[in-house]
Amino acid sequence: MVVRRVCACSTLGERDRVLVFAQRLDLDLLHGSPGTLDFVTGTAATADILQRAADGGRISPDEALLLYTDAPLHGLGEAADTVRRRMYGDIAHIATYIIDRNINYTNVCVTACKFCAFYRAPKHKEGWSHDLDEILRRCDEAVKLGATQIMLQGGHHPEYGVEYYETVFSAIKRDFPSLTLHSLGASEVEHMSRVSGVSIEESITRIHAAGLDSFAGAGAEILVERPRKVIAPLKESGERWLEVMETAHGLGVESTATFMMGTGETNAERIEHMRMIRDVQDRTGGFRSFIPWTYQPENNHLKGKTQATSLEYLRLVATARLFFDNVRHLQGSWLTTGKDIGQLTLHYGADDLGSVMLEENVVSSAGAKHRSNRTELIHLMRSAGRTPAQRDTLYDHLVVHEDPANDPSDDHIVSHFASTALPGGGVGRNLPLVEAS
Repeated sequence: MVVRRVCACSTLGERDRVLVFAQRLDLDLLHGSPGTLDFVTGTAATADILQRAADGGRISPDEALLLYTDAPLHGLGEAADTVRRRMYGDIAHIATYIIDRNINYTNVCVTACKFCAFYRAPKHKEGWSHDLDEILRRCDEAVKLGATQIMLQGGHHPEYGVEYYETVFSAIKRDFPSLTLHSLGASEVEHMSRVSGVSIEESITRIHAAGLDSFAGAGAEILVERPRKVIAPLKESGERWLEVMETAHGLGVESTATFMMGTGETNAERIEHMRMIRDVQDRTGGFRSFIPWTYQPENNHLKGKTQATSLEYLRLVATARLFFDNVRHLQGSWLTTGKDIGQLTLHYGADDLGSVMLEENVVSSAGAKHRSNRTELIHLMRSAGRTPAQRDTLYDHLVVHEDPANDPSDDHIVSHFASTALPGGGVGRNLPLVEAS
């Protein structure tokens, strides 16, 4: 093995060090062929695991934990990027984004997760629910702005059973057949089934027939029992969440898998969360992507007592790319970590930066203030050495922006964040609900 020692000056800050690495990685590796790792790979143990993973071998949870905690940052990033380039071959130079809108139909919720700043208890004076006309109005606005996907997410309203979602989904598909409904998650399925008194299988079958295309993986948070009970004691168990997703996959409804890190979980529990997902993926192949993001500390009961650092997040992204040999896509978060860290994830194994997000309420209500637009996301990808491409929900490329001279410049494709302080959740208001900066 060829190992080149790379100096990371102790006077550099955390983000400066990873920026230096990203620039070096771009120059040395972007257009090269995957092969022997060329950066610091640490001890003999971490070096062997990194090289094996880079070569396409499966690593164990214990090995993933060792890499996450002990592998040098440069070697970890290089190995993850090598896996990404090997996985994508002739299109490894492309990074993707999507245009969608999160429509939060109610903030009324009986689950009361401690990390959530969005929900209001039933009968709370600040609780609201959008009627069908308002939901359809927001879909219409999204289509006019070029959205291809709608993500419907909301609280566990005590009166919303399967029938409610059948009505909403069928109406959206009737009026906007081009929109993909990538919405809800196992938690909502568990709740609606309980309200309607039907099985999980029946709920999934019925909402799929009504128009749901795929599940967004909502409610995963962290699947491991100890931390999940601390932050979401009224939510279904992690095992039950996975059981519902496995059932959905068996019924032909695919999903994504998510991870909210930084709520007090241990390093080992972070890896265990990924292990639980990988085991289900081995059986079903139904998770299209893995999407980690960081807990936001404002306006919730946890009060930011524990948070994940940018360095922890980048290490998790890289480790996830090495660990998930059976999940094709890995999305980096700019919404919760900032656009600079989001861009850096493209050097740590991520192939996608998610959505422009025409509207988002839940995470922004907890303090995520980062906003972007299509022009800026394209620039982030291009300046990271990638060719930007707009994708659909299936990750098929709709438009590849090969020539910078032809990049779109529509100022309206902007992240507009609604405020929960707006009466009725901003009902009747046009985008932008809050001016984007």
